[in-house]
Amino acid sequence: MSTTGTTAGAPAPAEEPGLKRVLGPKLLILFVIGDILGTGIYATTGKVAGKVGGALWLPFVIGFVVAILTAASYVELVGKYPKAAGAALYTQKAFKLPFLTFIVAFMVMCSGLSSASAAARAFSGDYLGELTNDALPPTLIAIAFVVLPVLGALTSLVLASPLADRPAEVYIRAGVLLAIGIALSAVNKLVLRVRGEA
Repeated sequence: MSTTGTTAGAPAPAEEPGLKRVLGPKLLILFVIGDILGTGIYATTGKVAGKVGGALWLPFVIGFVVAILTAASYVELVGKYPKAAGAALYTQKAFKLPFLTFIVAFMVMCSGLSSASAAARAFSGDYLGELTNDALPPTLIAIAFVVLPVLGALTSLVLASPLADRPAEVYIRAGVLLAIGIALSAVNKLVLRVRGEA
C-alpha cells in the first residue's frame, strides 16, 4: 500500500470565514441621507441662516460639492484597497508609518464621537430648549437616557439583521421632519387665531 500526504478522513484546512454583506449601496446612500436629515436640517439651518441670510443655500451647495469630492476619492481608494479600515488603511498604504496610521484612526474615532455629541447638544440644547423655554423637566431627561440607548440598540439590530434592506431609519427621520413641519404649521395657525390675526 502506498501512502500519500493526506488521509481520507482528515479534515481540510479551515479557510478564514468571509464577512457577510449586510449593508448594500442603497442602504448606505439612505443612511447618509438620514444622517444629513438628522443633523444638517434639525441642528444647523437656523444658525446658518443667521450668519448668511438670503444665501442660505450656498453653504449647503458647498458642503454638497465637498461631500461629492470626498465620496469620489473614497470610491477610488475602496476599489484599489477593498478592506475595512477606511482612512487608517489609506494612510498606512501611502506613508507606511504605523504611528501616523494610529493617529489617523484615533482622529477618525474622535471626529465621530465629537460630531455625534455636537449634534446631540444642538438638538437637545438649542432645538428642545426653544420648545420648552429651557425648562426641561428631570423626567424628560431621564426618559431620554433610557430611550436613546434603546434606539441605538434597535438601530444596531436592524443593521445587523436581514431587515437591513429596509431603510426604516431614513423613513422615520423624514417622517419626523414632516410631522414637525405639520405641527409647527398648526401651532402657528393656532397662535395667529388666538391673537386674532388670522
